[in-house]
Parts: sequence; C-alpha cells; structure tokens
Amino acid sequence: MSKTAPASEASVALPQPTGIPNSPWKTLGKDLPAGLVVFLVALPLCLGISLASGAPLLAGIISGIIGGVIVSWVSGSQLSVSGPAAGLTAIILSAISTLGSFEAVLAATVIAGILQMILGVAKAGIIGLYFPTSVIRGMLAAIGLILILKQIPHFVGADADYFEDMDFLQFNGQNTFSALKAAMGGISAGSALVGLVSLSILLLWDNVLTKRVAFLRLVPGALIVVVLSIVLNNLLDVAAPVLRIRPEHLVSLPSITAWQDFANVFTAPDWAAFRRPVTYTVAFTIAIVASLETLLSVEAVDKLDPHKRVTPPNRELLAQGVGNLLNGLLGGLPMTAVIVRSSANINAGGQTRMSTFFHGLLLLTSLLFLESVLNQIPLSALAAVLLVVGYKLTKPALYRTQWNLGLQQFLPFIITIIAILFTDLLKGVSIGLIVGIFYILKANYESAYFLSIPPAQQAGPLHLKLSEQVSFLNKASIVKVLNELPNNTHVIIDGTNSSHIDYDVLEAIQNFNVSAQERGINVELRGIKHVQVLGH
Repeated sequence: MSKTAPASEASVALPQPTGIPNSPWKTLGKDLPAGLVVFLVALPLCLGISLASGAPLLAGIISGIIGGVIVSWVSGSQLSVSGPAAGLTAIILSAISTLGSFEAVLAATVIAGILQMILGVAKAGIIGLYFPTSVIRGMLAAIGLILILKQIPHFVGADADYFEDMDFLQFNGQNTFSALKAAMGGISAGSALVGLVSLSILLLWDNVLTKRVAFLRLVPGALIVVVLSIVLNNLLDVAAPVLRIRPEHLVSLPSITAWQDFANVFTAPDWAAFRRPVTYTVAFTIAIVASLETLLSVEAVDKLDPHKRVTPPNRELLAQGVGNLLNGLLGGLPMTAVIVRSSANINAGGQTRMSTFFHGLLLLTSLLFLESVLNQIPLSALAAVLLVVGYKLTKPALYRTQWNLGLQQFLPFIITIIAILFTDLLKGVSIGLIVGIFYILKANYESAYFLSIPPAQQAGPLHLKLSEQVSFLNKASIVKVLNELPNNTHVIIDGTNSSHIDYDVLEAIQNFNVSAQERGINVELRGIKHVQVLGH
C-alpha cells in the first residue's frame, strides 16, 4: 500500500496594497471623471432594465439615483455601484403579473429592504466569503464574454433590445447567439461607423496617447468617446442623412419640463398589498436573489480593486436593505450591487465612493437639465466602452493563469464561465460552486490521515496517524484505507494529535476494531475515545 499524505502548497506572495486613498476629497481628480463614465454607462442601463421589467421607465433612474446618492455612503465598499440589476428583471416582470400592479411590487420591495437589513444585522453576509476564488474569477470572465457578445448588436446598430440583457435567453424570445446572427443581417451603417470610430479612439487613447502624454491620463477615454460620438452623429445628420442613427439606437431619457413632471416621477407603494400573504412571498424572493447577487458582486469588485480593499459583507446587506426600502417608498426598481457598472468605475480610474456618489448626482441632474444633450448619445458609442470593459474582464492571460494553477482551480473556473453563458448569473455560479465544493471534498478526502508503512525488511506496526481536524467529510477515505489494510497485521490508529474527531469517524473506527479480529488484525487505538455504536 502506498503512503498517503497531504500535499504541501507553495506559498504565494500576495500583492501589498499601496497608496490607498484615505480621504475621498484627495482623489476628486480621478473620481469625478470616473463618476461621469459610470453615469453614461448607467443611464441607458437604468432605462433599459425598467423597460425589460415591465415597470415605469423612470423607476430604474430612481433606483440608480438612490444607489449612488444614498447607498454609496451607507455601504462599506469604495468602488461598487448599486442600481437596478438585469438579474432581477424576470422576477419583477413575474411579480407585477402575480401582484397585479407595479405599486404592489413596491410594497414587496419595502419588505425586501427590511429583510435585507435584518440579514445584515444578523451577520448573514458571511456567506459571501465561502465562494471560491476560481468561481469568482469565472464569474468575472463570463460577464466579460457576455458583455462582448451582448454589446455587438448595439455596437452595429442592429438591436433595440434593452442595454444590459445579461441572460442567455432574452425576454424577446431570442438567445445570445441568435441575436448575434440577427444583428449581422441588420447592421445600421451609421451606428456601426460611430461604434468603430469610438472603439478605435478608446484603444488609441488607452494604449498609446495616455502612455505618451501624462496629462491625458486625467481624462477617461470613455468621456472623449461620448463627446465625439455626439459630434459625429450630428455631422452625419447634415453631411450624410442616409447614415443618420435612428432614434431607437440613441439614449432615450424622458423630458421633464416642469415641477409637476418631476413630482410625477415618484410612485407610492400600494399600502393594501401589505395585507396580502403573496406580497411577502415575492418580497422574500427579491431579498434573497438581490442579496446573493450583491455578495457576489462586491466579492468580485474587491478582487478588481487595485488597492485590494475588502468590503464588509454584513454592512453591504444593510446598505442594500436601506436602498431597497427607499426604492419601495419612492417608486424605484429593486437594486443590487452590479458588476458591470462597478467594473466600468474601476476601469475609468475610480478611487473612492465619491465616483459612485457623483454618478448618482448626475442621474438626478439628468432628469432635470440634461435630457436634450444626453438623448443625442449613440448606444453604439456606449457599447464600444462596454466592449473594452468586457475584454479587460476576460483577458486571455486570466485563462492561462487559471490553467497553470491546476485542474482543481481551472475546472471550477471554466465550468462557471460556460454555465453562466448558457443560463444566468446565479445558476452559473451555483454550478461552479458545486464543482468547487467537489474539489474541497476531494482535498478533505486526501488529507484525513498519514499512513506509515515499515520497510519490507523491518518488522513493525502500520501507523495510521489522523489529522488535527477529522470531520464526517473524511469518513470515506478513512474507511477505505482501513478496509484495504492487509490481514494478520498490527495497526496503530493514532488520534493523539487530533483536536476534534467527528462521531461518524469514531463510529467507523469502532466498527473496524470489531471486524478486524476476524481478519487477524491487531488494532491499537491511541487518543481515540470509545463511543456507543448501534448494535454493540
């Protein structure tokens, strides 16, 4: 029998955070431009998710404003952005049908917010720490791929679908690949031209100009792209009307010209819905799904943060609860921390919560003053920004790194990617988590004991030394090695260095002690207490 022992792992030197901002006021030069980029990305997302959810169009904007202006300060995260999430669209659409009105869904959102606050106080956020790194990296890489695949139709002006449709199966009946195929047959020349110019400028700005001219690093390429895309679209309108971008491929922000229009933006919940049991069922669903998406997102954002800051998960649940309570009272869509906008924030150079706060202020301002300008932004220019964000999340170097770490890291990583691509975020992560747990169980199986076998020319007992912690997960491997011991031998089962041995394992050892007599095996137990075994 071969000798089995836990494999030692080489220590990995972790990067030490340097230059962590200690005041949001000292980094305004980076945070304000980053907040502007996040705003430009978030605006069409907020509107599009409202559309896909079957909610009033401005409900997404309200959620984005609350996420930026309020949640950014309650949250412990410096870089995550909160707002309406694509992962909740199907739930909200179904909830409106189940409860009969969006106002009733707002009542459920109030309850969901309170539930999330309770989860935060009860310290339930610790569950986020149990997601393996390989699964989180797989989630980020999958989101990068999805961004690329989903934004190509907008990039070429062939898709009027909502802007952050992240699921494989879309609400209009298509899937990711059928939408791509349809896009190739319906390219809008004007949108495609603006998209290609925008992407070229972004690549030139990030890879050439900012490296040669230091002061250009203060201006995010996405801002340059947005401004030039408006100029280019207006030039096309005059010089080549046939290339003019159609209205459905531009940002669409409702017009607010009077105080009454602004007051009508807000919607109160249906108070009568609080008396219906089904409202609480919907609220529980929203609270659980929103909390899981939030914990996954902040875990991913922490890994992308150049300063490697750690978000307190319980405080994040509390912050999301406050946000959803306000959303329910004011007419906003349920929110989560969202990885796409957070990634855009990091890639644009955001340093502190000021960038998220500034994006919320801009969303609020846009309702009042910027509608005429913002409605000229082509979606293909914003798609170009997200294509670059997507590539940075799923660079080939990431796949090489995971492969070099071994199958126990690569398989959960790649399976998470595939599962998310063909299902949705939560299902895909769940599948990846199952694969990750399999390798955890396998590691436990292999590290339960150390079996010492004397050389053939020397007499002596077999020595089975148990690990410091022996749980029920180790039972299978210990039973296997005991059953494979040769007959007519002397074996020492040593638990003297074990601080805990699970009852299931003790019972298995006691059973072996009884059956070993029939095989001529002399068993010597050290540091292993006797337990009552059924039938003995």
